[in-house]
Amino acid sequence: MLNQANSTNALSDRHLETTTTLSLKREPACFGFLSSRAIAAPQPMDSIFLDLASVDYYAGRASLWATLDIRSAASNDQAISVLGFDETFLRPFSRALIEAAASRTPYRMTIVHNPDEAPRHRVVEYVTGPGLALSEIIITPQDNVLVISARSGDEHDEESLFQLPRTDSFLRSFVKMTCQADQALRETLDESDKLARQRLRDQAAA
Repeated sequence: MLNQANSTNALSDRHLETTTTLSLKREPACFGFLSSRAIAAPQPMDSIFLDLASVDYYAGRASLWATLDIRSAASNDQAISVLGFDETFLRPFSRALIEAAASRTPYRMTIVHNPDEAPRHRVVEYVTGPGLALSEIIITPQDNVLVISARSGDEHDEESLFQLPRTDSFLRSFVKMTCQADQALRETLDESDKLARQRLRDQAAA
């Protein structure tokens, strides 16, 4: 694995928290860690944000890993990750939220794996442990919130993970935020890919 953190400023230049934080204090009350198997007690969510965890070049391709984090006064405003995901997640997740909120019916988002790629995690949840790979995310609209649940495999039941507001103001802000973050992540991915390929060429020529 060729980690780009040592050869580029792509990670340090992308402080996503400063540009993606959304306050939930004026929105309907939302809670995280709702699963019966959660590793922590339910947390009132005061804000959410995205964070860029890593950028790597592995098996001939650049990839990145980001997290959806919450802050809660119940945990001294420390950042707590609820979801981890790769570069393919934000766009379909945003569409799924809008679809569920508009149709008022549950939306099931299947996590698809490319059969031509080496097996790798695409989306994980950190609510029930250090990182459980997911096969499906379920978004269930209620009167004021959207309940985000997930399933890790055919043999596992759905587990409720956290909630997001269903208000128009939040959905508009969330879609705007994810669009900007998705662009920043993909730019970072392109930069990582170019730098990694150049480094590999330099190593081959040495």
